Amino acid sequence: MMRRSLTLFAALFVLILGVGFVLGVPFTTSRLVEAAAYSLIALGLNIQWGYGGLFNFGIMGFLMLGGFAVTFMSYPINPLFWGSDGPFMLGKAILAFVAGAGLVYGAQQSHRIGIKGGWKVALTVLVWFVAYCVYRSQIDPAAAYIEALSGKDGWVGGLGLHPLVGWLFGGVLAAIVAYIVGKICLGLRTDYLAIATIGISEIIRALIKNMDWLTRGTLSVSPIPWPTPLPQDYQANGVDNLTALIYARAGFLVLALVVLGIAVFLISRAYAGPWGRMMRAIRDNHIAASSMGKNVTSRQLEIFIVGSVLMGIGGAMLVSFQQIYDPTSYQPINHTFIIWVMVIVGGSGNNWGAMFGAVLIWMIWIISEPLAKAIFETVSHWSTMIGWSEIPDIESRSAQMRVFVLGLVITIALRFAPKGLIPEVVRREG
Repeated sequence: MMRRSLTLFAALFVLILGVGFVLGVPFTTSRLVEAAAYSLIALGLNIQWGYGGLFNFGIMGFLMLGGFAVTFMSYPINPLFWGSDGPFMLGKAILAFVAGAGLVYGAQQSHRIGIKGGWKVALTVLVWFVAYCVYRSQIDPAAAYIEALSGKDGWVGGLGLHPLVGWLFGGVLAAIVAYIVGKICLGLRTDYLAIATIGISEIIRALIKNMDWLTRGTLSVSPIPWPTPLPQDYQANGVDNLTALIYARAGFLVLALVVLGIAVFLISRAYAGPWGRMMRAIRDNHIAASSMGKNVTSRQLEIFIVGSVLMGIGGAMLVSFQQIYDPTSYQPINHTFIIWVMVIVGGSGNNWGAMFGAVLIWMIWIISEPLAKAIFETVSHWSTMIGWSEIPDIESRSAQMRVFVLGLVITIALRFAPKGLIPEVVRREG
């Protein structure tokens, strides 16, 4: 298995060198930064599915949360908002939310004072209604006021902190949402869990797209600051444009690889110990694990949160590098389906397999369009030379070929490696 893994990684390295030779070093470096971010996201899914057997089809929602987190934390402060009545009105809305949450929690604990059965259900529903009305009575005027401030400045803005703080906040925010989602959904059967996570992902996307006062909604936020020096910083020191671009992207790549390396080290250490054995036992037979005294639901919630944290950080990393946060650009095929393909093709349950699949699939996804375009243009040129008509709509056809190539890769990989190119290896004692 070690020899096979080394051979596959060597072949992947040759592919990357080929892409760099044909498309240039700046392009390849940029794609490698994105591949590192997707590797972190794939690791998160590998923890949930490969370690815990949890179907999470709501990956896109956690990526959006990570992108929002780094935007909110690192984007420059909006002085127009902070110099207005917006913070005071928003503070009242936050207090209303906290008060409503306290009322809901109190209603759920009402059995302690003798309110049980149908009376408790009725009280809970009533309190939810009251809390919602109180919150909306504060947040709606605040949102309308903030959005009416002035054109593009009609939103909260950021906090002007370092982007790495935004990455950490992306993980924290994803963990909070994952806890809420897990408490609601992890009691569901596997297929119902998948459907539920899809629905929650769409809810997150709808909220972010419509909260213009906080996220600018369908308007994009740019430029998002980098955690490393920009090309302009190198150019200011006399470095030429091309070299400055390479230096800047290489610096970001090094930082991304450091974060990825830390995540891999911690996950591998945990999975090789008692925690990992417990997770494998729950994944393979949760009934038997439960009969041995393991709290299956709590452990599944734990692994769901850990995986979501990596997704949130990876989503923040992508937005930081691209320097733009556009909620409308998030699509299930690019931010959920392709992550599943990375883990399945690479090998679920194996960290190295998930990372290999992430880099391989992302590189194939990226180069398939220009490669298809070059092939179409060549065929079209020769067909016109012999008197046939040229190929129409080459641009759109080339973009569509990415899905075809991805489907072909999945089919071939699963035909010859059903458990993935680098499958899980379980060492059994005795």
